[in-house]
Amino acid sequence: MGINSPIDRKLNMCLVGGGQGSFIGRVHATAAILDLRAQLVAGVLSSNPERAKASAPDYDIAADRAYTSMDEMMEAELKKPVGERVDFVSVATPNHTHFPIAKAAIEKGFNVICDKPMTFDLAQAEELAKLVEESGVVFGVSHNYTGYPLIRMAREMILSGELGEINAVRSEYIQGWLVTRLEEEDQKQAAWRTDPKKSGIAGSFGDIGTHAYNLQRYVTGLLPDTVSCNLKIFAPGRKLDDYGHAVIRYENGALGTVTASQITHGRENDLKLEVDGTKGSLSWCQEEPNKMIIRRNGQPHALYTRDPNAPYMNETGAAACRLPSGHPEAFFEAFANVYRAVYDNMVKRIAGEAFEKTNTIYPNIHDGVEGMYFIQQCVGSSEENGSWVPLKHALARR
Repeated sequence: MGINSPIDRKLNMCLVGGGQGSFIGRVHATAAILDLRAQLVAGVLSSNPERAKASAPDYDIAADRAYTSMDEMMEAELKKPVGERVDFVSVATPNHTHFPIAKAAIEKGFNVICDKPMTFDLAQAEELAKLVEESGVVFGVSHNYTGYPLIRMAREMILSGELGEINAVRSEYIQGWLVTRLEEEDQKQAAWRTDPKKSGIAGSFGDIGTHAYNLQRYVTGLLPDTVSCNLKIFAPGRKLDDYGHAVIRYENGALGTVTASQITHGRENDLKLEVDGTKGSLSWCQEEPNKMIIRRNGQPHALYTRDPNAPYMNETGAAACRLPSGHPEAFFEAFANVYRAVYDNMVKRIAGEAFEKTNTIYPNIHDGVEGMYFIQQCVGSSEENGSWVPLKHALARR
């Protein structure tokens, strides 16, 4: 686990979801073991028992630890001694299943890393937060874009005042894969994301708008006050929004905008962030994550690249790097940085040490609740023709 680790073994992971045909399950499995601090030992890879068993060889999971339900997994794993049993559960399933899976794991004392949006609705998120507080488990949410080195560098720059007072922040996540009714073609990823019974009350705003909002909160640390939102369905017959735009008033007087689209031709995973401060501005794009531009009036534009050895790279940014400059780090590495930070707290919990639960470098249960509140309030505002509604939740990360 590393020179300074209080335990001398790898953490044991159970992947829930990720069966044949899954995208994000494979990402979780890859990111989780990238730094050799964990091993994938068990899985509940599908709600279909046959598929759950058949998918296990794809992950090199032994047949006797390829479970067909959470109950079966927990009963079997809790019979194993500490050190051999599962330490944490990674939830990589459709939204409507997150809550029962996470709840069951927490109640049995397993740590959890859960996909976003964290739950099906806000009530479930608030209940999970209460359970996490009572149980003392470590809970991470896979807002993986927070793991990019330059995003972490930007966060430290902003929080330390290098950009001055923040006046405005803009984030957008633009895709085009749902420009047609792909869900009618039995495409697995499209089918559940556009189904209100599985996705929840929002479509694009729940799926990718939450990423754009989380990035604003994570990088700036600004507390939201109110939001006005307009959501729309452009694909005829679709049941959930495929485009939306929100304006956020932050407590310090700053304005934020969040735009999410899944119907823009030719756009892939185009997540952008721009922050305007009184001393400078920055811009960053997820599809070119190793570059960030800093602008100040009267000075040449500064191109910051991901270079852990450069004097301009702050400690937080450098700590998120694995490779020398010029060797691109991207999606898997950012995802792994979230895992790595969560592992630090899991190890402390196993060793009986205290650990930070709120102001963590990784997205935690508070961010998960905020994401669900963001969805609820944006949908409510849109239904009231863009009316201004509260956005600061009592459990907001501060």
